[in-house]
Amino acid sequence: MELVCTGARRSRRRAVPAALAVGVVLLAAGCVPGTDGSGAAGAGTGAATAIPDPAKAGKTTLTVWDQEIRGGTNGELQQLNREFEKKYPNVRIKRTARSFTDLKTTLKLAVSGNNPPDVIQANQGYPDMVAFVRAGPLAPLDNYAGIYDWNTRYPGTLLGLNRVSADGNDFGRGRLYGISQTGEYIGLYYNKDLLKRAGLRPPRTWGEFTDGLARLEDRGELPTQFGNLDKYPAIHTFGALHDQLGAAAARDTVLGRGDGFDNAATKDAAATLADWAKRGYLPGGANGLGYDDAAKKFASGDGAYLLTGTWQLADLKKPMGDKLGIMPPPPAKAGGDPVTTGGQGLAWSITSRSRNPQVAAAYLDFITNAHAADVMTRHGVLPAVPAKAAAQVGPDSVDGQMIAGWRRLSAADGLVPYLDYATPTFYDTLSAALQGVISGKTSPDAFAVTMERDYCTSMRKQHERHTSAGTR
Repeated sequence: MELVCTGARRSRRRAVPAALAVGVVLLAAGCVPGTDGSGAAGAGTGAATAIPDPAKAGKTTLTVWDQEIRGGTNGELQQLNREFEKKYPNVRIKRTARSFTDLKTTLKLAVSGNNPPDVIQANQGYPDMVAFVRAGPLAPLDNYAGIYDWNTRYPGTLLGLNRVSADGNDFGRGRLYGISQTGEYIGLYYNKDLLKRAGLRPPRTWGEFTDGLARLEDRGELPTQFGNLDKYPAIHTFGALHDQLGAAAARDTVLGRGDGFDNAATKDAAATLADWAKRGYLPGGANGLGYDDAAKKFASGDGAYLLTGTWQLADLKKPMGDKLGIMPPPPAKAGGDPVTTGGQGLAWSITSRSRNPQVAAAYLDFITNAHAADVMTRHGVLPAVPAKAAAQVGPDSVDGQMIAGWRRLSAADGLVPYLDYATPTFYDTLSAALQGVISGKTSPDAFAVTMERDYCTSMRKQHERHTSAGTR
């Protein structure tokens, strides 16, 4: 079955600039300070024309909601919060940290309530950030981007992933609604000892990696540790598989200028994931195993590989030490360019009804500046824009491997945005459908049709909004 939504899709293609393709410019300078990339120069909260001084704000409580509960990101943020409070003794940070899933579930109610947080982390894309912009709970940050030079600190490609058009229709252009602390990519963690015992080495090609899965399973070892009870982990695993079959097309589709999901790449990636489950390359009952539990199992030696984000590195290296390695998923040919899902961590945003927007802006600048990048690096966290400490990390250490992978992916234009950015409902549709693929209840063809139906429905609604706006 093929669903056709070409006309609607074409209207959204024009909405996202081609420069948003995440690539070599990730580590380069971005736009001109004070501009938002869409002609809305100077748009923002309208409250600040010079760098705010939190010391002059009086006694202030800054309420912050985030999802940085893991060892490395939690540690660096705790340190930065203490430093901010020490620098500004009149400011108290009241922090609420929740898991990614819990934050997604509770944040909409929190920002629409009578006493919303001042600062939140909002997931990029249509399900969260765009929905918040349409509803009004987020403040545009373009004034602050100019004041603090965020537009030169960050490359335009990363800032683009935190932009939404003024009418709330388009993701990837328009006003700036957040900045991100961390860079991230879905990497291939490996247990050096298990690979060595199986006569394997870190794979140089994708084929070498997949051939090794069969060898590990034959030896009675679990090839790939994986837990999908939280549903989102399968989005990352499937995304990495999907990227191997057509990274450029996947990126274009997520950004609204591609040809959708009812295609060979989607079906083949789903078939590969289902085959891994059937062959025992993944744990039995993976849909019932928690993400964090799977990571702990891998750290204890259960599983040769773990395909997940760089945000797990700090938690894994503590128990594993020198046994742990990480690399981007290997390329199709030895020495080729790697590709994988990634970009940056959740955006840090200011709510539109914050009582302390200028203190909140100073806080965002503080936790993302060059000093913050060095703090992140020392905690085993990948900064979105690496600073001095990154150059001092040993190249053979697992931290050095992570940073080197980030640089290779950036230079190769090898980062593909997360698939759940694609539509307002895509996170729920994709995560539920992937559970069916893993359990064997959903065929690759049915999975592709489900994905395409959601995508086409969103494209049609997008087309209708643009048409309606054009007739007013």
